[in-house]
Amino acid sequence: MASASFRSVAEMYLHRIASTPDSDAFTYDDGSGWRSMTWQEAGAQSREIAGGLLACGIRPGDRCAILSGTRVEWILVDMAILSAGAVMTALVPSTPPEECAWILADSGSRVVFTEHAEHTERVTGDRTRIPAVDLIVQVEPGGHASHELDGATADRVARGGFRPTDPPPVVTLAALRDRGQQWLDAHPGAWNRRAAAVGPEDLATLLYTSGTTGRPKGVELTHDAWVFEGEAIDALGIMTPADRQLLFLPLAHSFTHAMEIAAIRVGLHSVVDGRVDLLPSTMQQTRPSFMAGVPRTFEKLHNAIVERAHRAGPVGTRLFRRALAVGLEVSRRRQRGEPIPRRLRLAHQLAERTVFAPIRGRLGGRLRFLISGGAPLAPELAEFFDALGIRVLEGYGLTEAAAASLVNRPDRCRFGTVGLPLPGVEVRLAPTDGEILLRSRGVMRGYHGLPEDTAAVLDPDGWLHTGDIGELDADGFLRITDRKKDLIKTSTGKTVAPQRLEARLRAVSPLIGRALVHGDGRNFVSAILTLDPEQARGWAAAHDCAHLDHAALCRLPEIHAEIQAAIDRVASSLPPHERIRRFAIVDREPTVDDGELTGTLKLRRRAVEERYRQLLDSFYEGTISRL
Repeated sequence: MASASFRSVAEMYLHRIASTPDSDAFTYDDGSGWRSMTWQEAGAQSREIAGGLLACGIRPGDRCAILSGTRVEWILVDMAILSAGAVMTALVPSTPPEECAWILADSGSRVVFTEHAEHTERVTGDRTRIPAVDLIVQVEPGGHASHELDGATADRVARGGFRPTDPPPVVTLAALRDRGQQWLDAHPGAWNRRAAAVGPEDLATLLYTSGTTGRPKGVELTHDAWVFEGEAIDALGIMTPADRQLLFLPLAHSFTHAMEIAAIRVGLHSVVDGRVDLLPSTMQQTRPSFMAGVPRTFEKLHNAIVERAHRAGPVGTRLFRRALAVGLEVSRRRQRGEPIPRRLRLAHQLAERTVFAPIRGRLGGRLRFLISGGAPLAPELAEFFDALGIRVLEGYGLTEAAAASLVNRPDRCRFGTVGLPLPGVEVRLAPTDGEILLRSRGVMRGYHGLPEDTAAVLDPDGWLHTGDIGELDADGFLRITDRKKDLIKTSTGKTVAPQRLEARLRAVSPLIGRALVHGDGRNFVSAILTLDPEQARGWAAAHDCAHLDHAALCRLPEIHAEIQAAIDRVASSLPPHERIRRFAIVDREPTVDDGELTGTLKLRRRAVEERYRQLLDSFYEGTISRL
C-alpha cells in the first residue's frame, strides 16, 4: 500500500470536517426522536471538548478514558481526545468496578468520561485505587455532576491538585464544553496547532484485551495504525459516501472503533445507537445500507425472522419454508459458480416478491451487506441471510492488529472463511503448526508495560503471532481451523479467559474438582464440573448422605444448590459475558489414558468437550430458532 495519506487520526478528522462540512456525519436519538449532525457540527463539539481538556492541562500523551455505552458523544469525545494529542483508553460499560480501577491505574488515565451517574459511582469508590484521575466528566446530567467548571477548578486539575487523596471533581460534558469554548476564545488556533503536532508514531489508543490468565493487557495502537485501518477499508471500495452504517456494538471494542475510523476516512453517514434490544426497530426507522455485528447479532435477527414466520400460522410457515428452500438452493449454486435453471429462477423471483423483499423491508429495505466479526460465524447463518438476499461478509482480526485484517467482499465471498487480506496486510502460516501470522502498519506497538508478553507474540520482523490456526485455500481465502490459545470468544464477540474463571470456581468451592468452562462461538458461558472425591465424601458424612455413592452425590439437588451458590458468588464480581449460566456435574473423572488429560494432568479441552458434546449442545437448545 502507498504511504499514509494522513499523519494522524486527528488530521484525518479535520480533513473530513473541512472537505464535507455540510454532509450528515451522525444520526442519533436525543430522547425526543432522531436527529442528524453534520461533520461541521461534530467538529465544533469535538473542538469544544478538546478545548476543555487543554484548559485542564491535558498534555500530549496524557491518558483520557471513556466508560460509556455506544452513543454519538462517545465519538465526539474520542476525536477530541485524539486531536488534543492525548491517548484514549476505552472501558466496556459492563466492566466491574475492580477492573475499572485497575485499568485506570494501569493506563495512568487523568480524565475519565462517564455516561451517567451509575458509571461515575463505579470509578469513584476508592480514590487510592485511581491515583492519577484528576477529573470525571459525565455525559448525562445527574448525581453529583456539577454544571460548571470554573477557571480555578480547571487550573487545579491542570496542576494535579486533587491527588492523591482528594476526590476528583465531577462535571457535566456541557460544563467542559463551556470551559473549552472560553479557553479557545482566549487561545485562537490552539486546537488546530495541537492536532497538527500529533505524529504517526504517537500513541492513539490503549485498548485492554483479556489474556489467558491474570489481568487484561493494554494494547498500544498508534495513530498510523488507525490511519492504516481507515485506508485499508476505504481501498476495498465496498463503502462509499452514499452509504449509511448502523453503529450499535460497544465503541470500546476495536471492531467498532475500526468502523468509526472507516466512516471518517470514507465520509459516510453513521447511525449511532447502542440499544441492542431495539435493533430491528432501529434498522427499520433509520434504513442503514450496511452494519457490522457479531455472530450473536445475526442469531437474534435470524430468530426474529423465523419466529415471525411461525406467528403467521401454518400457511405462512409453509410459504416461508418453501421460499427459504428456494433461496438456499440459489445461494449454494451461486457459491459453486453454477448456473440457475429456469424453473428455479422463476421460483426465486416469486419468493423474492412474496417473502424476501418484505423481510428486507422490515430491516430498513436498503441493506447491501452485513459484516460479521469478533467470533466465528456459523456457515448456516451466512447461508440463511444470503438466501434472503442479504450477504454477510465474515472477517477476521485482533485488537493487536487494529481489528480488521481479512474480510470477504460482496463480489468475492466464500462462506466458512474469513475472506481475503485487506490491502496492505500480509498473511502467512507458521510452517510448524499453521499458526496465523499477520504483518501490517496496523499491528500494535506492544502491550503496555509488558515487554515479555509483547515479545511472545510480536517477532523482530514485525509478524504478529495470533494464536489461531488456519488454512489458506488456492485463492487466498483464510479458514480458521483451531485456536492455539485457550481463550473463549462467545458469539457476542466477548472474550473469556477460562483458566482464570475455572481457578476462581475451585477457589470458592472446595467441592469442585475439575472445571471446564465452555462457550466458544456460543452466546453464553457454561461449565462441565466434577466433584472432588474427598470433599464430596466429607460433605456426605456431614449431611447424613454417607450411604450414597459418588454418582448419586453428583445428582443430589443439595450439591447442585451449593455449586450454584458458589457460581453466583463468582458471578457477582464478573461482567455479564463471563458469568456461567448453565452447568452440569458429571460423575466421571478425566484420565490420561482416555486422552482427556495431558501427561502433566492438564485438561485437554477439546477432548472433554467432544465427549460431552451432546450435553453441552443441550445447554444452548433454542438459542437459534428453527422451523
